[in-house]
Amino acid sequence: MEKGFKNKQGYKKLIVWQNVYKLRRIIYKITARFPKSEMRRIGHMRDSTRSGKQNIQEGYKRSSVGEYIRFLNIAQSSLGELIGDVEDCYDDDLITQEELEMLDSLIGRTDYLFKRLIQSLRKKQAEGTWIKYPR
Repeated sequence: MEKGFKNKQGYKKLIVWQNVYKLRRIIYKITARFPKSEMRRIGHMRDSTRSGKQNIQEGYKRSSVGEYIRFLNIAQSSLGELIGDVEDCYDDDLITQEELEMLDSLIGRTDYLFKRLIQSLRKKQAEGTWIKYPR
């Protein structure tokens, strides 16, 4: 790993990123046991969690707070897609009640954190106090 590379990954300190990272791993493991006939749903669920994680990371590296907020909104929307898929999986007997409750709780907490982070960034943007750290 390139020296100093870790210092450029401050997004990893964000609980919202940590939660999406955890969700991505959980969804990967859960969908691994789905039947092959569910390949489209598997791909969609995995893509939505990956998109959430990647958009947080990409937005964090953007040069303006407005761009960062835009990427966070995209990431949050991916989470919205995921909850619909999770509910469908439960309805279709692909996941258990316990898995539904665990995922619903984690997704709910993460959605709340997205809202708070975006709200905080908008406030900093309005006040002119947002500081962009060097890439």
